[in-house]
Amino acid sequence: MTTSERTTGRRAGRREERAGLLALAGTAELVALADGCLADGAQLTVLVPPEVGCVATEVMEPVGHERFLLGDVLACRAEVELAGTRGWAMRLGDDRVAVLAAAVCDAEAEADRPMAGEVAALCRRVAARQAAAEAAEWAVLAPTVVAFEELA
Repeated sequence: MTTSERTTGRRAGRREERAGLLALAGTAELVALADGCLADGAQLTVLVPPEVGCVATEVMEPVGHERFLLGDVLACRAEVELAGTRGWAMRLGDDRVAVLAAAVCDAEAEADRPMAGEVAALCRRVAARQAAAEAAEWAVLAPTVVAFEELA
């Protein structure tokens, strides 16, 4: 990590983004990638096995911009150490296999190991799928938008 990354938090921002994208990735693609990360025989230690629990969900009210507790959602988290580097993941739902695979992928990317580029590529694919899904949703909603005209 460079001094610039330490002081600006850029690396932390990338890790947060990666964690969010890995949480949205499909189970099959995560497992395949995690298998590739472990193929070189790197030492893997499961620090926190996949745990399922509830996480409080807070949202912001769009008009008054006030935060309020929406409710609890089911989530699963895990933490691993791969070749001396910690990896962490959390996903909505109870998919223990996917969350463990995501934690392995996070550690691989954080350590900048051989498969780190593949982890980044998966994140880019997930981001592209999310962007396409949002665009499709907005395309459906666009005809319902009411535009007001200001009278002078």
